[in-house]
Amino acid sequence: MKPRITHTLLALSMAFAATAPAAADAFPSRPIRIVVNTAPGGLTDITTRLVAQKMGEKLGQSVVIDNKAGADGLLGIRYVKTQPADGYTLLGTAGTVAIQPAVKLDPGYDLVKDFTGVGPMVRSPVLVVEGMSQPDKTLADFIARAKAAPDQLTYASAGVGTTTHLGAALFLQQAGLKVMHVPYKGNGAAMADVIAGRVTMIFEAYGSGAGKVKAGQLKALAVSSTKRLPGLPDVPTIAEQGVPGYSYYLWLGLMAPAGTPKDVLAKLSDALHFALNSKELRDRMRDDGSEPMIMSPDEYNEFLKRDAVQMQKVINELGIQKQ
Repeated sequence: MKPRITHTLLALSMAFAATAPAAADAFPSRPIRIVVNTAPGGLTDITTRLVAQKMGEKLGQSVVIDNKAGADGLLGIRYVKTQPADGYTLLGTAGTVAIQPAVKLDPGYDLVKDFTGVGPMVRSPVLVVEGMSQPDKTLADFIARAKAAPDQLTYASAGVGTTTHLGAALFLQQAGLKVMHVPYKGNGAAMADVIAGRVTMIFEAYGSGAGKVKAGQLKALAVSSTKRLPGLPDVPTIAEQGVPGYSYYLWLGLMAPAGTPKDVLAKLSDALHFALNSKELRDRMRDDGSEPMIMSPDEYNEFLKRDAVQMQKVINELGIQKQ
């Protein structure tokens, strides 16, 4: 009997050894969902969909997008916070996630305690755009109109404390203008009113706005980058048009609930880097005026902490009160 027992134990040991690596490599064994905390059609949504498709190629599983807009982007953020920390539900968001704690009395999350970074995706300048029915031909025209009629013109944003709100508020402060803020549930949700002329102006990410400009749906008065962009060479920078030193970029990234295992984050990070390094995406980003941002999860977590501190400082300087 003893030899038989020995053989049985040996067989079990070999079977376990053979299956152990498979168990460790099981992630992902089903589709991954990225919750985007904005409405469809904006830069965050468009970019995340492109990245998700490429990540799926590397991971061997579908990566699907689930838009959960609302509450100035907080709906999607709060939802992901409550999901299992297993890598199967991620958050695709803009820098808004580092801003909201500074502008909300109860944002419903702690950036450091409730989330961990997978990695950034891109950074992008924004366009100052208006509907074609607006009379302004240049940013100087808009500035002159706003100075002549304080609080009579309007600007839309993706919501209070979002990146497009902050970029526009910084511009208006530096230009000495008083323009009424009209927040929406994402820039995509605001676009119909901007195009129709019901709202005067909006800061729209270059990647989602340039196509509308080229199609004649919007007019671009300026770009927020430090220099003009090849895709719209006739559009001057904001700094060129009476607001010297001004520049502003949006960033987009992926996050996971706190406690997500390190090995899972590593796989997700590798898939994200695969996507960002693909020629197809890099060409698309260049055409859209965006630049890929590649960091490890640890580097991204440090970046998030720094950005939150910097945004708090900016919001204090702008005098934006918590709501």
